[in-house]
Amino acid sequence: MTSDPVRLGVAGLGRAFMLMVPTFKTDDRVKLVAAAAPRAESRTAFEAEFGGKGHEGVEALANDPDVEAIYIATPHQMHVEHVLAAAKGGKHVLVDKPLSVTMEDADRMVEAAEAAGVHLIVGPSHSFDAPVALARQMIESGEFGQVRMVQALNYTDFLYRPRRPEELRTEEGGGVLFSQGVHQIDIVRLLCGGMAERVTAMTGAWDPARPTEGAYSALISFASGAFATMTYSGYAHFDSDVWMGDIGELGAPKDPAGYGKARKALVGLDAEAEAKLKTTRTFGQGSAPAPATRHEHFGPIVVLCDRADLRLTPEGVEVFADTERHFVEAPVPAVPRKTVVDALVAAVRENRPPAQTGAWGRASLEVCHAILRSAESGESVRLERQCSTTGEEKPA
Repeated sequence: MTSDPVRLGVAGLGRAFMLMVPTFKTDDRVKLVAAAAPRAESRTAFEAEFGGKGHEGVEALANDPDVEAIYIATPHQMHVEHVLAAAKGGKHVLVDKPLSVTMEDADRMVEAAEAAGVHLIVGPSHSFDAPVALARQMIESGEFGQVRMVQALNYTDFLYRPRRPEELRTEEGGGVLFSQGVHQIDIVRLLCGGMAERVTAMTGAWDPARPTEGAYSALISFASGAFATMTYSGYAHFDSDVWMGDIGELGAPKDPAGYGKARKALVGLDAEAEAKLKTTRTFGQGSAPAPATRHEHFGPIVVLCDRADLRLTPEGVEVFADTERHFVEAPVPAVPRKTVVDALVAAVRENRPPAQTGAWGRASLEVCHAILRSAESGESVRLERQCSTTGEEKPA
């Protein structure tokens, strides 16, 4: 029945799943019925908290008749194998960003979902954040004219959070582009209509002990005539959350006294010890994130339109119009990340896909690769695999 909760299985019980646990616990439109994880401790913890069945592998999860849809929260390089298994099992898929590491794998995933007749949704990503959705609604209303320019900035400690070795290797999806840049790209593409055309960028890899990209700046042009600038640094110095009212990325207040703790935690650790430290952030091992009091966000974002500039905040959107300035609140729901469940339920129960489809995730991934290619070549890169917010794809 359409009113029944979506019976959801989970592939991977690591950090990504941990961040969704508060949502799954409080939104009765989804019911966790199974999980797949290689560590017995994680499976036991899942069964104790949610019931259902713990599977050692994703193939068994994909063949579980109690499961309607699968949330794939495994490491980036495993996404393709797990999405293909889910599609083969006839399950709808919510796959954590990025869709995949390579464009070839992205193609295989999109094609497999289409062939199986299942929905493929890429998220959670910050393009689902309510203030982003509110800004998009304002833009689509036409009240403030066309979008002309978007500026997006974010400075974090991402590169110094505990990492497994492959998370520091670009070719395996490591670095800031695939894990973080895709958030910023998703947001900017959503606000500018999706159809990006060209990318010019530079990247920074400045710490030999973390030999992957830790920063980038990019200029993106769009078919609409709009353009966007994006800057990100994960080098754990300046923290742009000070520009967001000291509200952290996950929507909880941030204590300024915690400055520097990411780097401090890594002092004296070798790669094995660092990987072990990361397991303390996984389900059954670590603690849940602090409760959100505001919306999640991805740093300061300003949208410049013909008749107003829109500043996104953890509370909503501040409008700087021609002759007046006002604030439009985006109320914080009781269920965190409610918009992600909205999208999943609409797709599974009503056959209504969100903007963030597999094709959308592939288009955002293309921008990640274009940033790397532009930085390496020193030239702008033309994009060929883009799609609009309504699902229209660029002709081949």
